[in-house]
Amino acid sequence: MRYVYLALAIWGAIHPMYYFISWFQAEGWDIMKMVDAWHVNAASSGLVWDLTIAAITLTIFILSETLVRKNWIALLAIPATFGIGVSCGLPLYLYLRSRPIV
Repeated sequence: MRYVYLALAIWGAIHPMYYFISWFQAEGWDIMKMVDAWHVNAASSGLVWDLTIAAITLTIFILSETLVRKNWIALLAIPATFGIGVSCGLPLYLYLRSRPIV
């Protein structure tokens, strides 16, 4: 399963970034314009909040698990979650969590 998590983390990084970069190239490199686009209607706002709550929940879980397991490398999943998305951060955390601790 470990390599399945890694493959999903890579896919979760590349696939969304393709769309983000395409959008920025078409609309300009203005992050606030992208945030406005995320809230263009109730459906997209709901999805943004869904992913925001999932990202916060994942972060709390990562922090609590890291304190117990002392697997400090797993903290890398937090910037991946907020910098790329939950689609990268969650499988990356599972990959890093599944590594043998020495």
